[in-house]
Amino acid sequence: MTMKKRTVEVPPRSARVAAAARALVGVPFRLHGRDPATGLDCIGVAALAVRGGGSDAPVPVPTGYALRSGDVGRMLKGLAAAGLEPVGDNVPGTVALVLPGPRQLHLAVLTDAGFVHADGRAKRVVERPGALPWLVLGRWRLREGEE
Repeated sequence: MTMKKRTVEVPPRSARVAAAARALVGVPFRLHGRDPATGLDCIGVAALAVRGGGSDAPVPVPTGYALRSGDVGRMLKGLAAAGLEPVGDNVPGTVALVLPGPRQLHLAVLTDAGFVHADGRAKRVVERPGALPWLVLGRWRLREGEE
C-alpha cells in the first residue's frame, strides 16, 4: 500500500515568505547580520523573509545578543511585533523557533522541501531538506489579509 502525499494549501503571504527566505540561500553567515551584502544570522533571515512576505510592520530586530542567549521572552515579543501569529502546523512560510542546543535559540523558515536557516557551521544561509532536526518551541506565520 502506498501513501498519497497530502497537498497543503499555502496562503499567499506564506508562499512569499518562503520564496523570500529561499532567495537568501548562499548569503554568508554573520552573527547580528542584517544585510545580505555583508551576511545574515537567523534573525536577519527571518526578518527579511517576513518583509518579503509583505509585512509592513516595523520588524524589531534585536542586536547585541550572544549566540547562546536563551531569552525566549524577548524572541516571542519580537515575533508578535513583526505581525506574526502562532500556528500549529508546518506550512511553507512558517517561521519556527527551535532549540538546537542549550540556551541556543534559532529561527528557521519552512519551505515545501524543508527549511531555510543561517547555518553557522556552513558559514552561509542554506536550505536543508526534510523536517527540522531540533526541538521546536513554536511556529508563527504572517496574518493573511492585512496587505
